Amino acid sequence: MNLGRFSISLAVKDIHASMEFYQKLGFEIYDDHASENWAILRSGEAMIGLFQGMFDKNALTFNPSDVRTIQRNLKANGVSLLSEADETTTGPAHITLIDPDDNPILFDQHDPNYKPTSAR
Repeated sequence: MNLGRFSISLAVKDIHASMEFYQKLGFEIYDDHASENWAILRSGEAMIGLFQGMFDKNALTFNPSDVRTIQRNLKANGVSLLSEADETTTGPAHITLIDPDDNPILFDQHDPNYKPTSAR
């Protein structure tokens, strides 16, 4: 099962301070929505999502091309989901679950035509 691109989503207190800090570590802005309290930064293949006021905890994030197939596979393997994608629809959707150590995991399928700020 291909889980897609991986990143960590960090719950931050100050989006601008966090962006500045991670840029000092060598990350570059990949998708800047700081005015909406989120941004994605990249260093090589490493991706970090910064989210101010959107999440209570840090989360693992996967961006698959087909979240509904992953959902079916997870459910078939007995994995409980917190939120599910509507399987009667297509296109962007997400599912969430919690691992045994209470870590949130998000599978977020994006619009395939979406272009991040760095690719615009």
